[in-house]
Amino acid sequence: MKILLTDAEATLHLGITLGQTLDAGSVILLEGDLGAGKTTLVQGIGQGLGIIEPIVSPTFTLINEYTEGRLPLYHLDLYRLESQDVVALNLETYWEGFEAIPGIVAIEWAERMPYKPDSYLKVHLTYGDEGTRQAQITSFNCAISEYIATM
Repeated sequence: MKILLTDAEATLHLGITLGQTLDAGSVILLEGDLGAGKTTLVQGIGQGLGIIEPIVSPTFTLINEYTEGRLPLYHLDLYRLESQDVVALNLETYWEGFEAIPGIVAIEWAERMPYKPDSYLKVHLTYGDEGTRQAQITSFNCAISEYIATM
């Protein structure tokens, strides 16, 4: 499904909707050029989960964990990593729920992952005309909210 995002506020709103509707164990793989809105979308997810703490890109820390919302949010950024470095992170601990409380996992620069979870949403953000963005959302072995499907 493709969603036209007229501005950063629309990207934030899409994230809020995701945060309000996704269940624990949901994984969102985010792809797109620099400045396409990946972090803005995750900020919206945090708002939708009721997280008050400012959500910032974990480009240098790699993983930021926010646990005070409806569900925990695990925000990862793989921009500075190569595939072999990603393997060492053991990302599956976040979506399998064995070592972390099940929550929503949002991974920026997911195309750097050498492996994927069994089920996830892929959100590819691209630039459009006159400052707009477009979100291409593809679900893999998971249901997408009816509300999101009608956006």
